[in-house]
Amino acid sequence: MELEQIIKENISQAFQNLYNLTVGPGSILLQPTRKEFAGTFTFVTFPYTKSIGKTPDIIGVELGKYLKENTTEVYNYNVVKGFLNLEIDDAIWAGVFRQLATDADFGYAKDKKSKVVVEYSSPNTNKPLHLGHLRNNFLGYSVAEILKANGHEVVKVNLVNDRGIHICKSMLAYQMYGQGETPQSSGIKGDHLAGKYYVLFDKAYKSEIDELVSSGMEAEAAKKEAPLMRHAQEMLQKWEQGDEEVMQLWQQMNGWVYEGFAETYQNIGVDFDKFYYESQTYLLGKSSVDEGLAKGVFFKKENGSVWVDLTAEGLDEKLVLRADGTSVYITQDLGTAELKYQDFGYDSSIYVIADEQNYHMQVLQAILKKLEKPYAHGIYHLSYGMVDLPSGKMKSREGTVVDADELVAEMVETARKQTDELGKIEGFTAAEAQQLYHVLAMGALKYFLLKVDPKKRMLFNPEESISFIGNTGPFIQYTHARIAAILRKAAELNIPTDATAYAEAVTFHETEREVITQLAAFPNVVQEAANLYAPSVVGQYAYELAKAYNRFYTEVSIFQETNTAVLSFRVTLSKMVAQTIKRSMLLLGIEVPERM
Repeated sequence: MELEQIIKENISQAFQNLYNLTVGPGSILLQPTRKEFAGTFTFVTFPYTKSIGKTPDIIGVELGKYLKENTTEVYNYNVVKGFLNLEIDDAIWAGVFRQLATDADFGYAKDKKSKVVVEYSSPNTNKPLHLGHLRNNFLGYSVAEILKANGHEVVKVNLVNDRGIHICKSMLAYQMYGQGETPQSSGIKGDHLAGKYYVLFDKAYKSEIDELVSSGMEAEAAKKEAPLMRHAQEMLQKWEQGDEEVMQLWQQMNGWVYEGFAETYQNIGVDFDKFYYESQTYLLGKSSVDEGLAKGVFFKKENGSVWVDLTAEGLDEKLVLRADGTSVYITQDLGTAELKYQDFGYDSSIYVIADEQNYHMQVLQAILKKLEKPYAHGIYHLSYGMVDLPSGKMKSREGTVVDADELVAEMVETARKQTDELGKIEGFTAAEAQQLYHVLAMGALKYFLLKVDPKKRMLFNPEESISFIGNTGPFIQYTHARIAAILRKAAELNIPTDATAYAEAVTFHETEREVITQLAAFPNVVQEAANLYAPSVVGQYAYELAKAYNRFYTEVSIFQETNTAVLSFRVTLSKMVAQTIKRSMLLLGIEVPERM
């Protein structure tokens, strides 16, 4: 049983014995003692004054005295205005450290839990990945890894949006302006080449709208009647009919895009167990529409379009199939949800999708419930806020997005400049230095995007993210590299790493207690992050652990220590911190360097 739980049970017993008052351990809240007071855990006595009939200070003193005299864990106590600060005996801390240092799977759940599908990335094949996609990819990958650490069986899937009107826009523009250009002939990465023609379409389309409006047509009508849009709609219908020429162009351009995506995914360090393609799932979605019509869940309008009435669910009427028989997004999502369940029989399915799609996801779950699908209640929308830049919101149609590949390259270059200026690559080969720059760049980028609660909209600042000072990825990475250097020196000096070195009664330095406290919290942190689907919980923990270790490193001597047992303990403590930082950062998809 972990120390915090033991203390709660001790306090519960104290209430029973002192006041004949039943206070369950589960209702007892402990918080970390503030730095200016002695202690590890603080218990607030104010809520119990009425039931006990004594002042908060008196209750604190009586509880503290009882715990000191009747438990082995509490060494001393102090009371500050109703706040009972508990000091834990150092022999207990030694036992806590021995326990966690000898657990090979420390922090990870031992028991197997449910089966979870995490769907993330979900790119469109008409453009490259951008900054918003990076937050999506990093969030999805990290949540999957955190769930795995909690004992869940996790499947990572990527639903590629490879069909639809937006894809036809890129195809049509390429047909009109491409002149046979290829990634090879142009030297442009495949996904970037498709994105180039998506932007060209939008510019030409807007010119047509302006011409129609200037000739007297209403703006909304002009958007529908513009020749380019009508051609794109015709191309979509030809695609659904399997037109040979359209299909050949579609396969060629998508092939270019997939090669580009694969390169980006490898570069940013995310992966998938299975890819789904909307071109293969939308027909299954049409089967769901037929099923809904047969069950009376859906209804047809006079023009032949199919709808669902969700007003009873607090939503509205929703189109599920167009009058011309073509699919809409929700049709495809119905099909994909069914296919994922057929493939994996999941207990829950997490969709990592921006908060712009909150309503869409409410509609999807409401329809699946009306269709009485067994997996409807297991759907969870991990909604995240958009990423803004100092220059404002990104718009892919206008070509003002922050391209993911370009951003990563810029981050690597920034990491190179900062690392070189700080002189942290002495003795590195050119290849080793380049690898370090990439590790630092990705650590900076991932940590900055993941340290914020997923639901919050955020402002990305590249310069701030790459700093070696403050709450950043490089600060935590540098702490790990510092410890790795200490461990190399310890190995050279043949200092053993022995978790039992402090088996006898000892006196810890306060920074050592703080580090052990931080280490002991790791399993709860991993569990909380999984419960909340929030990598930010792990990120904050890694930062606090790195800060605690750096205080220890500054205030306590390691290699000048003459007591061999103490020396061995401090090296072992350092080793445990390095392992836990590494585990924490890997849960965020971040590598930590051994040298800097």
